[in-house]
Amino acid sequence: MENKHSEAIPAEVLAEVQKKIDEVAAALAPYIINLTSEQRHDMSKMGDKSLAFVSKALELAGQNPALCPGYLNTAAFGIDMSDATKLLVLDNSLQQLQQAIDDTSMVAGSEAYQAALVFYNSVKEAASKNVTGAKAVYEELKVRFPHVKRKQE
Repeated sequence: MENKHSEAIPAEVLAEVQKKIDEVAAALAPYIINLTSEQRHDMSKMGDKSLAFVSKALELAGQNPALCPGYLNTAAFGIDMSDATKLLVLDNSLQQLQQAIDDTSMVAGSEAYQAALVFYNSVKEAASKNVTGAKAVYEELKVRFPHVKRKQE
């Protein structure tokens, strides 16, 4: 059984990382907007394909103010574009970090579960051979073992 995650992350490191996450959240708090699922669904979205369009539209709006309708706030348009592109950079970095954290958590969890299964099966075998103390340990684990429910036919 290969163990890819064999070095414990020190509690101080995790505490420092959480502190930095909290600092980032606090720094961005005045500017952050939270949306409902419905709002996210209904909203127009700027992605890689529309980024060039929006960028060019902003540039041309600045060069051609006579073509801008009175209700278009070009200053706000510029702020929106600037923040959207800057936040995309942060988002990409955070997504990479989130993926790395998720992968590491998945490996650690999988390895812990595999180790638990090895121990459980060993205890189960020992209990079947009446090894002293094994039955009590087996009964304790048995009630917590995640059984897969099978469809009844």
